Amino acid sequence: MNKNDYAELTRKAEILKAIAHPIRLAILRGLIKNGSTNVNNLETGVDVPMATVSQHLTKIRYAGVVNKKRKGTYIYYTIKDSEGVVQMLKAFLNME
Repeated sequence: MNKNDYAELTRKAEILKAIAHPIRLAILRGLIKNGSTNVNNLETGVDVPMATVSQHLTKIRYAGVVNKKRKGTYIYYTIKDSEGVVQMLKAFLNME
């Protein structure tokens, strides 16, 4: 394995670690189904407090899986699909 392969596999492993939690998978499933949305909408979809949703969003955002964009007083989140995350999650969560 060369350095480029190792770097790519390390990046993919970081993504998998970041999404390896039931709440994070539920958040990502909601983003796939509904598109860009805010924490309030995600909170109702995963049935946990808003602060918990925000903490999980922060972890997957730092891993580069989601983006955030402010619109007025709300922050909207979308999946950043640079690594094929959407396709992988759809297959894994039987969403296709």
